[in-house]
Formats: sequence, C-alpha cells, structure tokens
Amino acid sequence: MPEEFEIVREFEVDVPPEKVWEAITTGTGGYLWPMDPPEPREGGRGPFGSTVTAWDPPHRYTSRSEDVGKNQLDHTVEPRDEGRRARVRYVHSGIFTGDWNNQYDGASKHTNFYLHTLCEYLTHFAPRPVAFAQVHGPAASATPGALAAVARALGLADDAAAGTKTGVRGPGGRTLDAVVDYRNPYFIGLRTDSALIRFFGRGHWGAPLGVSVHDFAPGADGPANEAAWQDWLNGVFHQP
Repeated sequence: MPEEFEIVREFEVDVPPEKVWEAITTGTGGYLWPMDPPEPREGGRGPFGSTVTAWDPPHRYTSRSEDVGKNQLDHTVEPRDEGRRARVRYVHSGIFTGDWNNQYDGASKHTNFYLHTLCEYLTHFAPRPVAFAQVHGPAASATPGALAAVARALGLADDAAAGTKTGVRGPGGRTLDAVVDYRNPYFIGLRTDSALIRFFGRGHWGAPLGVSVHDFAPGADGPANEAAWQDWLNGVFHQP
C-alpha cells in the first residue's frame, strides 16, 4: 500500500552559497549523475519530467514529480560567516509504493552518501568539468557481502576507515593513490587527486553492486572509465 516518506538532512560546507547552488542545479554530474539543468523559473521544467516549484537563487530550489510514487526534492541554502560558508537543508519526500521499510532504509542511507559526495565535490573539485561513468555488477553482486569482496579486490585493509591514505588496485592492475573519504558496511568512497570513485553495496536492498566515477582530470574519458571499471567489476565476481 502506498505510504508517504520524508528524509531530512542538514549540513554545513566551507564554500559560499552560490557554489552550492551551481552544484545542485547545473553541476550534478560532479557528485550524483548528469541531469538536464532545470528551467530557471517557478513552474519551469525540471530533470526527468519534474516541475520546478520553488526557484530563488541561490537560496531555494524545489522540484516535484507527480508520476507514480510522487517525488519532491527541496534544497534550502543559507549563508554563514558573511557568505563564506553555507548551511544546506535537504528534504526528500514523496510516496513509496512497494516495501516501505526496505525502500526507506535504502533511500536514507543513499542520501547520506550522496550528500557526503556533494561536500567532497564542493570542497575539492567544483566547478571543474567532469566525465561521469557508472557501471553495475553482475547478478552475483546482489548480496550483502558484495561490498566486502570489492574491498578485498581493492586491497583495502579491514581497518582502513575514512581519512586513511592508501593505494588501491584499480582497473588494469594500476595502483591508485587515494584517500578513503567514506566507509561503512553499505558504501565505500575514494578520492584521488583527480576523481571521486564511489562503490554502492546495493545487495543489502536486493540490487547489484554499483560503481560511479566522477573524473575531473583534463581530457577525462567517461566511456573509457566505464569500460575499464566494468571489466574490473566483472573480474571481482568472476564474470566474463
């Protein structure tokens, strides 16, 4: 039976509100995935067929979808320290039509990771152009233990918590110098000098493991990254 949900998060970041605004409206490929920018007016067209219901740059942006499930994303950005920093209030609300507890748990935990990635992007890379790549593991990766298998393949020690500097084994046997910027039983986030690499243990919610790469290096090649990480991921789970 359809039930309403609401996920609320508040955080501060050491960049001006205008920089946050650019990220959430035109720079989503840097931390989430590339989207068509919203039409800059109330009533305008938003991403994926949504409608812009609030537009007050650089302070308030809301989009709402009225399709099956209904979905609203609301961002409020306030200045701090005379505009040198920003406080963000993010509210995701709508209706879940399936297993409410499983969907809410997945959406809530993903929200934490996505917003953390937003802060990493704002702090280290914005507004550099990005080449985005996203791949999904085979059916064998749709288990709660899949993320641990990925950690072993990367060469991450069990005690490599957020903040750890380490070398990881990437595609083609290359060693990538990285900082572990996020780690829990559900997600791993790595930051290199030129990229954010994210691992999503979606087997906890019955879906295959996912990897996204936000590459900010000059001349970065999204399709090449996608092919390389897909081969790497298939190798982890012994798929051709």
